[in-house]
Amino acid sequence: MKLVLPLILLSGPVLADDLIFFHSPSSDIQCMIATGDYPAARCDVMEVTNLSHPIPPADCDLDWGHAFEVGPIGRGAPACVGDTVASPDAMELGYGQSVELGGFRCISERAGMTCVNGQGHGFTVAKASQKMF
Repeated sequence: MKLVLPLILLSGPVLADDLIFFHSPSSDIQCMIATGDYPAARCDVMEVTNLSHPIPPADCDLDWGHAFEVGPIGRGAPACVGDTVASPDAMELGYGQSVELGGFRCISERAGMTCVNGQGHGFTVAKASQKMF
């Protein structure tokens, strides 16, 4: 039994998903990076003043136009979501600062938040503009 307990405790972090929540200094952009079964970087623009993708796809029955995400491969894209990544425990990511986790990197700038995957694809979002690449 003494050998089993340490093995169980050591296996926890290997199986656990890592999450990090952060926001822009103005709190207008709330973001999350997640690893595990559904790795992605996602940001929600709390008050969009100019939608870059105003028409939701036909299969989107949830909220459209304020959430953007990028997975480990491929381009960034608007997300059809029914939730938010805003968290009361999110850290402030000051202008010029970046955060990295699981192959994703996000940087906070006065012009908006940019998140990229390991391929260099991602998005830059702000209240007035949203660009996917």
